Amino acid sequence: MLSAAESTALAISLKVALLSIVVALPFALALGLALSRLRFPGKSVLEALLNLPLVLPPVVTGYALLLLFGRNGPIGAWLATFGIQFAFHWSGAVVAAVIMSFPLLVISIRAGFDGVDRRLEAAAESLGAGPWRRFFSITLPLSRRSVLAGCVLAFARAFGEFGATISFVGSIPGETRTLSIAIWELLNQPGGEAGLGRLVWVALLVGVAASLLAALLGRRSQASGAAHD
Repeated sequence: MLSAAESTALAISLKVALLSIVVALPFALALGLALSRLRFPGKSVLEALLNLPLVLPPVVTGYALLLLFGRNGPIGAWLATFGIQFAFHWSGAVVAAVIMSFPLLVISIRAGFDGVDRRLEAAAESLGAGPWRRFFSITLPLSRRSVLAGCVLAFARAFGEFGATISFVGSIPGETRTLSIAIWELLNQPGGEAGLGRLVWVALLVGVAASLLAALLGRRSQASGAAHD
């Protein structure tokens, strides 16, 4: 059984991961569609920027967020005039999770859109279907498994996020101390082996379940694409 503090850390991680998907998904759908369907100047630069969170040390990303959204940062100072605070607040953990998991979500969604037969969209257009109708009736349904797989992978990445989160929002019990941060603190705490073992097993179960589900969805998506071909 998890202790009260451990259960709270797990609940915060779940909340942060779920909210990060809710926040990121509309933007990921739009960007994935643009990268899949459009040609425009600077596309390669945009793709490189998208992948930055995957190649930069997470602590660097967290420090950049702190510089931008901290109380003395250009965005943070402006938001503070409206009473909005991200640094050292649980909502900031959501921002960090969105940034770190966004590339995985976009990559999976774009792959799903790339796999849609363009002839179906062209046929719908010839019958008078507008862009929104084609997207919601053809493109999105046919790529739904890739979208779901991306959501699962992004959830797992957000659930396990550590470096950017602790740099941006710190470790405040009941506020920003996520499961990963709790594991790190127990790792450096004498006599914390029992709690460390419990939390590691929880993290392992969530990670394995998410990986298996994403793989299953990806396999079904490939099978569906092969059937359409």
